[in-house]
Amino acid sequence: MAHDERHRSDEHPQAPWWWGIGPVGAALLVVVGVAGVLWAFLGSAEDDPVGGYGASKVVAIGAVLLGTAVLERFRSRRSRAQGTEDGQDS
Repeated sequence: MAHDERHRSDEHPQAPWWWGIGPVGAALLVVVGVAGVLWAFLGSAEDDPVGGYGASKVVAIGAVLLGTAVLERFRSRRSRAQGTEDGQDS
């Protein structure tokens, strides 16, 4: 069985909170994280470095998930295009 033919499940036995949110959720994480970083560094009256650190982690997780989703989409497009060029699909 080829690697691409295996069943991919969105369920994970010890799934973190961000598992399986998809590209839209990843983009929302980036937006919320950037807003949190801006709030922590520009809008907050208190000196709270922990808030900026937490928001930065949300941005990083969202960026990784979004990049992974985009790369997977390009990869699947390329494999479909190669399949039609080889005459495998009709």
